[in-house]
Amino acid sequence: MKNKFFIPMVAIFWLLIMGIYFLSNPSYEKSIRAKYYYEIGDYKEALDLAKEAFSIDIYNRMASTIMAQSITSLKYTAYISDAKKYMITINEIANHDAILEADKAKIRLICQIMMSAYVKLAPSVVTDTTLVEDAAKYNDGFEKLLAKVNR
Repeated sequence: MKNKFFIPMVAIFWLLIMGIYFLSNPSYEKSIRAKYYYEIGDYKEALDLAKEAFSIDIYNRMASTIMAQSITSLKYTAYISDAKKYMITINEIANHDAILEADKAKIRLICQIMMSAYVKLAPSVVTDTTLVEDAAKYNDGFEKLLAKVNR
């Protein structure tokens, strides 16, 4: 009868000790904060905190993972930001009455640059799906624009 209570109590005790360790260790405390910022979409802050946590304890796998994921997410956000800027530029060119050959070459170059940048992006399982979907939509838009300009 004593074993029914003894083993669960020892397990709860060890979980409590581990929880206190993770919350009191500065490296893991920063990792937990970094994970929070990553989840709310503040990838820059998450990266900074994960780097701090990793510099304190190089064996902190949580910090290492969040660092890698934040870098990936920041690449996606940079791609999406650039795509928005370039789409505005292309729309301004398209609003002209006549599109010059130089403007077509500029659109072609922008599309090729953005398509090659998209190929370099590598999502992971943890990467936010909205970032991946938005980047894919912009890439499809650049592919369609390139096909129209090449005609």
